[in-house]
Amino acid sequence: MDWLGSVIWWHCYPLRFVGAEERAEDRPEGEPNHRLRHLTNWFDYLIELGCNGLMLAPVFASTSHGYDTLDYFRIDPRLGDDADFDDVMSNAKERGIRVCLDGVFNHVSRDHQIVQRALGAGAESEEGHWLKWDHGHPIAFEGNLDLVELNFAHPPVADYIVDVMTYWLGRGIDGWRLDAAFAPGAAAWRPIIERVKAAYPHAWIVAEVIHGDYGDFVAQSGADSLTQYELWKATWSSLNDANFHELAWTLKRHAEFSSSFRAQTFLGNHDVTRIATKLTDPRHLPLAVAILMTLPGIPTIYAGDEQGFTGEKLDQPHGDDAVRPPFPATPSELSPWGAETLAMYKGLVALRRDHPWLVDANLTTSDVSNTSMAIHLSKDEQHLTLALNTDDQPAHVGGLTVAPHSYATDQ
Repeated sequence: MDWLGSVIWWHCYPLRFVGAEERAEDRPEGEPNHRLRHLTNWFDYLIELGCNGLMLAPVFASTSHGYDTLDYFRIDPRLGDDADFDDVMSNAKERGIRVCLDGVFNHVSRDHQIVQRALGAGAESEEGHWLKWDHGHPIAFEGNLDLVELNFAHPPVADYIVDVMTYWLGRGIDGWRLDAAFAPGAAAWRPIIERVKAAYPHAWIVAEVIHGDYGDFVAQSGADSLTQYELWKATWSSLNDANFHELAWTLKRHAEFSSSFRAQTFLGNHDVTRIATKLTDPRHLPLAVAILMTLPGIPTIYAGDEQGFTGEKLDQPHGDDAVRPPFPATPSELSPWGAETLAMYKGLVALRRDHPWLVDANLTTSDVSNTSMAIHLSKDEQHLTLALNTDDQPAHVGGLTVAPHSYATDQ
């Protein structure tokens, strides 16, 4: 069953999507808020867009933004409870929507019981071995003192992560995004992923990796996929700088990666500036989306990008807020100004749907200049050419004539 050959993910950040309180302590005491069910209001919209997968940022009990986990076995009360999660899963299954959860396993909140027990018992204790330490202090992930790193080399930690992953797979999810997978390293993940895959062989596991040898990470870790940040950067950078040589070089690497695994491709996510903001010329947004929707790999659309949402990621407190906005309760409440962008996305997602073989396509380029290039995709007897032009004049590339600041295909 190769369901991954046709999945297109719609990625959302639930805590902000449904307008949850900023911190767990801000939630009024009492019953959970049951906001998670609001996601089901968007399932028809997701399908009409052409997607069939829902990738969720953290949904587990946490201190604030979801990446500071307090309990991996409990839905965040700001979102709801087990019944709300089951309702989302039931509705997703009825519509044929796959669900992927965000596994923040590299680190936990400093308030997590694992950390509190370790602090109480000391670094050399059994409890202390669950954490990484530096001169008597738990190691904080990327300097954030509230995010304490777990020690993957300690077997009970690996057992614990396997238990969490298999528990939610048993509850019906289809895959895991491994947050900050680069931090423990590929080798640390292999025994965990092997055990999870032994129990759930059809589960999809995508590792968040930013730099380094992507192919080597996949081979060593046993993950199915990873986040293709190189391609993300080259897409907007080549368009902004009028330098398709950068994209052509990156596509050579992407072709090499694609021969051994299907990368997760994207133009945006909860950690980066919105693509509509990142591009200096708004006329080039369709070109970026065309690149995403024709290249090999598993494409992901960050919720709101298809509406032309803007927002800049800032390196400061609340610097993520602009790229993680609340959404209305239903799609009908969206502002109509996003309709043109939505129609463009739908058309290009439909192009992908019409050519499902693109997920594993062979990839070459031709006629590369600063402002134009052709991308040739093929598999068996099938082929498609995407021609790109950012110049003020028409361009003739890849056997196609392309209008200024536009793209063309030979489908």
